[in-house]
Amino acid sequence: MISLEEFLLLSYIKGVNFMEWLNKLERKFGNIAIKNLMMSIVSINVGAYFAIRIKPELYYTLILDPSMVMKGEVWRLITFIFVPPQTSILWIFFILYMSFLIGSSLEREWGSFKFNVYYFMGVIGTIIAAFIGGNPVTAVYLNLSLFLAFAMIYPDYEILLFFILAVKVKYLAWIEMAFIGLTLITAPVSLKLAAVASLFNYLIFFGKDIYIGIKNKRRVSHNKELYRPKASEKDCFHKCTVCGITEKEDPKMDFRYCSTCEGNYEYCMEHLKNHQHIKKNIQ
Repeated sequence: MISLEEFLLLSYIKGVNFMEWLNKLERKFGNIAIKNLMMSIVSINVGAYFAIRIKPELYYTLILDPSMVMKGEVWRLITFIFVPPQTSILWIFFILYMSFLIGSSLEREWGSFKFNVYYFMGVIGTIIAAFIGGNPVTAVYLNLSLFLAFAMIYPDYEILLFFILAVKVKYLAWIEMAFIGLTLITAPVSLKLAAVASLFNYLIFFGKDIYIGIKNKRRVSHNKELYRPKASEKDCFHKCTVCGITEKEDPKMDFRYCSTCEGNYEYCMEHLKNHQHIKKNIQ
């Protein structure tokens, strides 16, 4: 079974190769990208929301249902991304505003071509997951993948929850990851596959950064362990000449100077009577 480190290393290698290939594609086909993609999607979401409020059965006509696609309703392969969550007007306003903010920010950061690729990779992954699972799905997990990308690039950006509480997106991203993890444990197979699909484009784009970040944290942790004894010795007041123990390492230990040794040599109680006395060489 592949370990987490091996998985991240594989994501790192694949991500590096993919991004190099993507840069080449952008130079050739960057002009065909859909500009302001998220603005278009959010605008259609608004229209779909009010249309579904008027005619609720429309919801089941637009979501991605593999069995109905196989019967000829191929429009579902696209329309499912325009189906917003069915909630209150105030909450849907917040959701669509955040979708626009996140999508437009990613497009400014990457450019239209790379953002198009990221989004439609998520679309394709969701479609594949739906056909494997065999059950209807919406774009919920697809949109979550956009939020993860946003949190990776702008971790300290603050969102006003309920227009009152300021929370940094990096903390909300951890909550989202916990939600995805819970989905993988408890949800039906179709939703599990949709959750995995939502991470595919994220890992391809950010596998390199995640792998390097984990390696750097390990290096810092190793360096702290390596240099911690030196720092503690510098800050301590007592230190045994033989074993090097300090009062920081053993607060209950007593230390004494040896009257036989020539010089200020201090010993712990274990080595006070059991050490080789130090004599100065007299020329």
